Amino acid sequence: MEDLKLKLQQLHQRVDSLKDQINTEEATKNAFVMPFIQILGYDIFNPTEVIPEFVCDIGTKKGEKIDYVIKRDGEPILIIECKNWKENVDAHNSQLHRYYHVSKSRFGVLTNGHIYNFYADLEKPNIMDEKPFFTLDISNLKDTSLKILENFSKNGYNLEEILDSAEGLKYIKAIRNEFEKELQEPSDEIVRLLVNRFFNKPLTAPRLIAFKEYTKKAFSNSINESINFRLNNALNITESVPSKTTEQTTAIDDNVETPKFITTEEEIEGSQIIKAILREILPASRIAFRDTQSYFGVLLDDNNRKPICRLHFNSANKYVELFNNGKDNGEKKLISSLDEIYDYKTELLATIKTYE
Repeated sequence: MEDLKLKLQQLHQRVDSLKDQINTEEATKNAFVMPFIQILGYDIFNPTEVIPEFVCDIGTKKGEKIDYVIKRDGEPILIIECKNWKENVDAHNSQLHRYYHVSKSRFGVLTNGHIYNFYADLEKPNIMDEKPFFTLDISNLKDTSLKILENFSKNGYNLEEILDSAEGLKYIKAIRNEFEKELQEPSDEIVRLLVNRFFNKPLTAPRLIAFKEYTKKAFSNSINESINFRLNNALNITESVPSKTTEQTTAIDDNVETPKFITTEEEIEGSQIIKAILREILPASRIAFRDTQSYFGVLLDDNNRKPICRLHFNSANKYVELFNNGKDNGEKKLISSLDEIYDYKTELLATIKTYE
């Protein structure tokens, strides 16, 4: 799985570096999708295994073509329809839906070169589901996603295992989507369900409005505490890390502290990358982290006068602020992905030397 992850990370870097020069769907296929098929172990130069422009007659429509069909033992196991990298793949499944019906493949993929939506026929046999059961984003690789993807590789293809997990994946994704909606804006149904467990008075309209706010803040507090707990464990720090919220609110219960900011997953991941770089010359005990409303800071010896770098991830653009020219001469560097932090290894290590 590590080899697969490394190759996909390299593909992601390729996509990021070339995408601005890719202007057509055909170029997207050649530059991004074909390497992806190759990473899965299929021979893109073997026309009996990977068939480009596969003719697929649909009713009275003749000469319709699927971008790629992957065959195993002479039978199609995967059809792939590609779009320009600039397009939203979620808006283009109708064409794949038509091809799926006549292809005899159990799985279809719709991709723009960096997002891969995997479809099956879980609802009705031979009719592709409207929503994918699995989505792979090569810019956000997770071990669970890699494990699923391995089942589609040439050496690891396992139809039974994919089908066994596909239904669960589909409904877990659907439940998660609904759950995230509830976190953002609790529905009347979820508020009534929760409140009726402990509130024995009639839930009038004004009370329902109040309890919706209570529920929203309770969700927010619970998530922030969970993030802080994970952050403390991940970064091996003893002090409580404050958290950020996107809105300022007055606490309903004076005994409950409303967090002012949230430490994001990207800040955690970015700090872990920096920690990995610094561990070449420093013990973990000398690397400290502090989150603020403006930035996520990395300090030497937990000393504010010894900043190593700062992560500015709270806006549309992401910056890494470096201090290799001195603690009073911070220089912000624009990055498009967290992997680019590695490009500043020399500056990060040089910063440590300025404090010695």
